[in-house]
Amino acid sequence: MKRKPFNLSKAIIPNTFTALNIFCGFLSIAFASEGEFKTAVVMIVIAGLFDAIDGIVARLLKTSSQFGVELDSLSDIVSFGAAPAFLVYQSHLYQYDWIGMIISSLLVVFGSLRLARFNVQLEDVSVKTDFRGLPIPVSAITIAMFVYSFQSGNQIAEPYSYFLIPLIILLSFLMVSTIGYDALPKPKYMSSTTKVLLLLFIVVGFAATIYTDGVALFYIFLSIVLFGIFRKLFNMIFNRKNDDVQINEELN
Repeated sequence: MKRKPFNLSKAIIPNTFTALNIFCGFLSIAFASEGEFKTAVVMIVIAGLFDAIDGIVARLLKTSSQFGVELDSLSDIVSFGAAPAFLVYQSHLYQYDWIGMIISSLLVVFGSLRLARFNVQLEDVSVKTDFRGLPIPVSAITIAMFVYSFQSGNQIAEPYSYFLIPLIILLSFLMVSTIGYDALPKPKYMSSTTKVLLLLFIVVGFAATIYTDGVALFYIFLSIVLFGIFRKLFNMIFNRKNDDVQINEELN
């Protein structure tokens, strides 16, 4: 594995964002334990923003290191594994006793397996490539926004509650699958048309999220999850080369 010298002074900046990611994950667990489920969801979403920022800053400052990779994985397992698992248990699955505990734990168990696979397969910490398997932040925000969108009192409102367990199982499986998911392309490699379309998507998505009081964000992330599945099926049906074979590395 290629390792770069660890520059502590520069690395403080991206690692600070990673620490804020962990902090938000802890806050999410704390708020969920007090029944403040929507606030707990917001903390997971903010943790996702910090997770994206720390990677961007690390690459801009050229401070990507094995230390950063390990710290990032540890923070992710708190914010995007333990926090959403505790959230779904406290908000709905508690009523199923130990069965609810087991189902809730799938998010953190399979999330841990995904992160461990990433750490042992990563060769160059400075290279950003597409994802093999569903990224754990996408899984966490999808399930968290489901709770946010359909929460009623101390449990998920019917008939939406019937979809919670299947969604947890689906997300858990996708995290350890080999289905390919695209990373956001770097602007310098994007055509003008692609840049305009990406900007339009962001603006429309942001506006829809604000207009629907956050509910649209669930459907945006759900569409990302389903797109990977449909593309995989399309490639299999039409005998096209599976795009996740082209993925040499993955980022969590």
